[in-house]
Amino acid sequence: MKVLSMIQPWASLFVLREAKYETRTWRTNYRGQLAIHTSKKIDKAVCNHVAIQALLGKHGYTKENLPTGMIIAVCRLENCLMVTENNQTSSILEDGRIVSGNDYFLGDFQVGGFAWEVQDMQILDEFIPAKGKLGLWEYNL
Repeated sequence: MKVLSMIQPWASLFVLREAKYETRTWRTNYRGQLAIHTSKKIDKAVCNHVAIQALLGKHGYTKENLPTGMIIAVCRLENCLMVTENNQTSSILEDGRIVSGNDYFLGDFQVGGFAWEVQDMQILDEFIPAKGKLGLWEYNL
């Protein structure tokens, strides 16, 4: 299965569906099953932001108990859309879709970047320890 590694708290916010999109600087043509892996790194400065603390807290998480170095969920990658416009409070994707609110706040919607859209997010009952890699990588699930 293809796997995408993400830094915390972004990985958990994405898996918990607080963020609709995962933003990347690169496009992928891959579509299909995708596992979400949390890297060992936690962005502590982001975790100290009051809004991030509130979103994580809704699900019982703090920066101290975020899972790291684990595959935590599986989903299906449906779309990879280029960001064509950024208005500092919202963005427009190549299909004309407008991204605003928390979806905008929780991503990096630079023009020329990409918003990855997934469906059927399923958090695993038991997280799987794994060493992450850059880009999309393979893991036998």
